[in-house]
Amino acid sequence: MSYNIEDTVRLNNLYDLYQSLLTEKQRQYFMYYFREDYSLSEIADIMEVSRNAVHLQTKKITAYLESYEKKLELFKKQVKRQDLLDDLLKDQDIPKNIKEKINKIEKV
Repeated sequence: MSYNIEDTVRLNNLYDLYQSLLTEKQRQYFMYYFREDYSLSEIADIMEVSRNAVHLQTKKITAYLESYEKKLELFKKQVKRQDLLDDLLKDQDIPKNIKEKINKIEKV
């Protein structure tokens, strides 16, 4: 099982938004595989399960994250907000104090 960089970045963004909806074990699997870049075999050793169990859990977790996003669209909305803020910052007609406030919003 292999994910390209775009998929991995997307899944990490979804994880940041929806991790509280996962169980502690699911969060561990995700962290080992997607954040710490452990192999399926290494995770299997740590979690004391088969390599296939890790594979199935990882697939299940990614499906959950995609399902949450399909229903809630938090990531989609976040990207849209960021695009709108970027457009505002490019606008030369906006006063400097407004641009400063937009920059503060981006940091939140």
